[in-house]
Amino acid sequence: MDMVGGYYDAGDNVKFHFPMAFTTTMLAWSVLEFGDEMGAELKNALEAVRWGSDYFLKATEKRDMVVAQIGNPYGDHNCWERPEDMDTPRTTYVVTREKPGSEVSAEIAAALAASSIAFRTVDARYSNLLLARAKQVFDFANKYRGSYNDSIGDAVCPFYCDYSGYMDDLIWGAAWLYKATNLSSYWDFVKENIQSLESPNGGYNIVEFGWDSKHAGINVFVSQWVLTDPSSVSPFVPNADRFICSLLPDSPTKSVSYSKGGLLFKPGGSNLQHVTALSFLLIVYARYMHAVNRVVPCGNEVANPSRLINLAKSQVDYILGNNPLGMSYMVGYGHKFPQMIHHRGSTMPSIDAYQNHLGCRDGDQYFKSARPNPNILTGAVVGGPAENDSFEDSRYNVGQSEPCTYINAPFVGVLAYFNKPNLI
Repeated sequence: MDMVGGYYDAGDNVKFHFPMAFTTTMLAWSVLEFGDEMGAELKNALEAVRWGSDYFLKATEKRDMVVAQIGNPYGDHNCWERPEDMDTPRTTYVVTREKPGSEVSAEIAAALAASSIAFRTVDARYSNLLLARAKQVFDFANKYRGSYNDSIGDAVCPFYCDYSGYMDDLIWGAAWLYKATNLSSYWDFVKENIQSLESPNGGYNIVEFGWDSKHAGINVFVSQWVLTDPSSVSPFVPNADRFICSLLPDSPTKSVSYSKGGLLFKPGGSNLQHVTALSFLLIVYARYMHAVNRVVPCGNEVANPSRLINLAKSQVDYILGNNPLGMSYMVGYGHKFPQMIHHRGSTMPSIDAYQNHLGCRDGDQYFKSARPNPNILTGAVVGGPAENDSFEDSRYNVGQSEPCTYINAPFVGVLAYFNKPNLI
């Protein structure tokens, strides 16, 4: 099986398909929402989407089987090696009817469906291919239910365990297929299953959005069409409203914290993954609200579309350097940015600079070096500062210094919007 292509998740050389699919979905959604603001960069954005969608066509070419991951993470993480020199086990992990993986399969279906819409007016034949495959993969994910946590086990856990269950991914996939096809069966699936996310165990998740949990994304995405249909508003719009209120700094139901410098924080590492994804949803929902002349009440606070946009802008400005350290957390942007990021290709000499093979432990000298990385990974957004606004520019501090594709993907749409900000 030819599995060349796709994206590594971050600073290692493993292709984890669950976060990679989310990355592709968010790139495609960025094009759909903000393509008109991208100008000449739209072509590049579509190339980035196609790099992911081409790969997922390969990963799903055999019916009733989905390739879920390429590369043994333990062997890979034990080495500091250039991608060109890899000699660690490139194990292929698959999910099947007997060993299902509904979350990774459904997210791939979402990525293919979203990508099909992005290419609809650009390459109709390719768009139709993506959509047909999205339907096939969704049917597989739904018919043979189960978590890849169990089917693949320690190859994905603890790296990209599905902690939120797979129903949110199935609903997310169905929502994107409804958007792509307008077939009522997919919309019926969303409506019939959304209550499964409202259980006592899942209720809090309505404020979560990222490679694992799709809850807030579902509600914001679906609100695009239910805001004009009173019979379908619940529970999507009330939950999207609750999500918005959970982010406002002065809201009585705030579920996040803010540093003194103004950066949004949620528990766990690589905090900027939350900042970029939630900023994306703030802007998208603000536009949907504006279209129907709507505001969101949050206790004594009222959130109008402009307030959501301003909150997102404060986060973008922080990431790009308007913060207590004057540090841009986008590599290569501004006069001060991280120099020693946790990324194999960035730390080691390029093939042009050093053509001999560098083995598993040969890269240790570059990892431990006190010198800045020789290859600037321009545009990569790292995990970001600590909650006290400090930042340790060190390869050893993975949570702060490692860039991730799922940090950058939603930021593409966010930056496109602020390139030509408007609520239309």
